[in-house]
Amino acid sequence: MTMQNITILGSTGSIGKSTLDVVARHPEKFTVFALSANTQHEILLEQCLKFRPKYAVMRDESGAQRLKEGIAGAGLNTEVECGVAALEKIASLPEVDTVMAAIVGAAGMQPALAAARSGKRILLANKETLVMVGQLFMDAVKENGAVLLPIDSEHNAVFQVLPREGSLGGGGVKRILLTASGGPFRNFSREALQRVTPDEACRHPNWVMGRKISIDSATMMNKGLEVIEAHWLFNAGADQIRVVVHPESIIHSMVEYIDGSILAQLGNPDMRTPIAYALGFPQRIDSGVESLDLCRIATLHFEEPDFSRFPCLALAFQALKAGGAAATILNAANEVAVQYFLEKKIRFTAISEMIEETLGELGALPLDTLEEAIEIDRMARDVASGLFSKVS
Repeated sequence: MTMQNITILGSTGSIGKSTLDVVARHPEKFTVFALSANTQHEILLEQCLKFRPKYAVMRDESGAQRLKEGIAGAGLNTEVECGVAALEKIASLPEVDTVMAAIVGAAGMQPALAAARSGKRILLANKETLVMVGQLFMDAVKENGAVLLPIDSEHNAVFQVLPREGSLGGGGVKRILLTASGGPFRNFSREALQRVTPDEACRHPNWVMGRKISIDSATMMNKGLEVIEAHWLFNAGADQIRVVVHPESIIHSMVEYIDGSILAQLGNPDMRTPIAYALGFPQRIDSGVESLDLCRIATLHFEEPDFSRFPCLALAFQALKAGGAAATILNAANEVAVQYFLEKKIRFTAISEMIEETLGELGALPLDTLEEAIEIDRMARDVASGLFSKVS
């Protein structure tokens, strides 16, 4: 395996930190070429001190200035830049072999597209790129010879157990079974869900994640977005994707074949496993994850998702079937609603209400270009924000 120069987009988040943990275990295989963060300049400075990248990029201008001061004070040669154009630059530099696309939300879409258009090896942890512009992104990957490796534990698991052609188009594959933990409120009644707090929603039973993705897990929108991702990653129709609630989060997903076989990928719930698989692919490298003890776990459980208590999952399936800009609208409305909930401005159950109202108000819009996606994203955020008083 030759040395890889890596750009990590979103290095101060949970995926970024886990990536750096794996990279640090293999200094003979990986060099950190560029890092980026949104506002956490202190953490990014610590990472720069340890890994000494050529570039460090902040989306936040004031944070970039503080980072520059810290870099200068430490005597590092790291160049500090700021803004979306700089993110696109470090995702597409000719010196870069691999890009970990781990920026959360719609902000990660443009640099991920830049990496695809530059033919990079892309480790995709940003859901919104596929949700918002799935066709455009997959076309860019194909047309520019990029290599796409999914990082979500579920999609990474599917990728590991699919035939090597990597889609439902061949190999005797019948359907994909995406597992879901069910989040912290799996057994809550609809009435109880109305009273939950942001802190409660962020206490995931199995995974350590950021606040936004933790809320998405609690509403099961996270699984809904993964359904849309699976459609694009594996050429799967909505009727070829089934969600199975699996509270232990030991089986990360499964693939069912036409002969009745079901192949599963198992492991402890630790994102370093899929990250290490993608970093080393097609080889396997040490991730630092503890071995799975099946005798200690002893029992695994499975159940159907409850679409009535978790309507966000149903809305995601509806958006996938609708096509056009529906998934872009879904994602934008969700980001607005989740932020309102985190700020304690709306009830937990109002998240799905805001999304459904936004989808209904904007209706079926076509989407063919990146510019259209950005404009529709803006429109959907405006509509969702305008619904605040109605659903709160």
